[in-house]
Amino acid sequence: MRDQEPGPAHPERRLSTKEAAELLGVKPETVYAYVSRGQLSSRRVPNGRGSTFDAKEVEALAWRNRRESGGGPASGAELSVRTRVTFIDKDRYYYRGVDATELATRHSYEEVAEWLWTGRMRPKVTFTAPEASVEAARRAVDALPEHTGPADRLRVAAIAAAAADPLRYDLSEGSVLGTARTLIPTLVAALPPKHRTHRDGGALAQRLWGRLSWRPAAEAPLHVLDTALGLLVDHDLAASTLAVRVAASARAHAYAAVSAGLGVIEGPLHGAASGLAHRLVQEVLDQGSAAPVIAEELRAGRRIPGLGHRLYPGEDPRARVLFALLEEVPEAAPALAAARDIVATTARYSPLHANVDLALAVLTASCGMEATAGETVFAVARTAGWIAHALEEYGERPLRMRPSGHYVGPKPPQPLPE
Repeated sequence: MRDQEPGPAHPERRLSTKEAAELLGVKPETVYAYVSRGQLSSRRVPNGRGSTFDAKEVEALAWRNRRESGGGPASGAELSVRTRVTFIDKDRYYYRGVDATELATRHSYEEVAEWLWTGRMRPKVTFTAPEASVEAARRAVDALPEHTGPADRLRVAAIAAAAADPLRYDLSEGSVLGTARTLIPTLVAALPPKHRTHRDGGALAQRLWGRLSWRPAAEAPLHVLDTALGLLVDHDLAASTLAVRVAASARAHAYAAVSAGLGVIEGPLHGAASGLAHRLVQEVLDQGSAAPVIAEELRAGRRIPGLGHRLYPGEDPRARVLFALLEEVPEAAPALAAARDIVATTARYSPLHANVDLALAVLTASCGMEATAGETVFAVARTAGWIAHALEEYGERPLRMRPSGHYVGPKPPQPLPE
């Protein structure tokens, strides 16, 4: 959960290194470590030694450290990154200050992405990819084994598209935005279509649907998919987004930064979580009740997928929006009932609410999609957010994403090994 920042200090108040260290509860050397990591800014004392620090910055950092450590002394263990992309509150989140759920339900995925990148709305914008990029990505993806997962396919497609782009090392804002507008449709086009007769065209959600489902794209479920893409565009500094910013800090090009994010989302606690929720929903549908399925999960010592989120004490706002839209999809009724049964059954032992993975599972399980479809939706959607964070990081000091290791090995010097 993200709280509001504390009130501003006097704008002209400056602190000495000693004062800053005392306020933060750290050694003076650690204060300069914060500066090297980009968490504090400093100003040299005129005609003297040492530096001064903005009191507002120091107090905000001390407050964040106390919050992240549960109220204890500031440890500096958490990396704090200034961003203008997404703000998460206790029961909602915002893209550049605008309610993300309202934005995603009223605008297409492409329009949401443009807002995130530029802070401007481009009505009815569509993304298209150059044929050379699509052809290179398709050839690379087609060479993979049939059982290859979606994150691997998308990562290979991104690498192939990068190799086909001689301008990939241009990190100017215009060039990176051009990359984003062509990379995302390239990723979708590189995935094998479910129908041999499928033809690409229209909004990105419609093109992606043909890669996920054997069924025709009806209006209501297609709107759910488009909204899901918009809702998943970004979610602050999730693990994959942090990996993207680390890559961008080292000035890796946009394709490589996206590849870093794709590598992280394969974990079952991140992008792949929706696949576990899909299988759970499907099993409840097969069994006719959540009770025996939940009992078996708990007996095996497994956490129930699709429930709870560390940033929201209540229901995930993304899940709330998708569940409401799925109410308008008749074929989703059985899976929706199964999801509610899961939440109600688990509420007897743990008051956990549905998260976006469970909502994605209802969509994928009810629309003829495979269990991995949610991971594909997540990865394609989040690519736009990764680009937004990469753009921010390109404007920061290079290599600032360099936390200090806390060495706990044998005390040196040790004798050479025999």
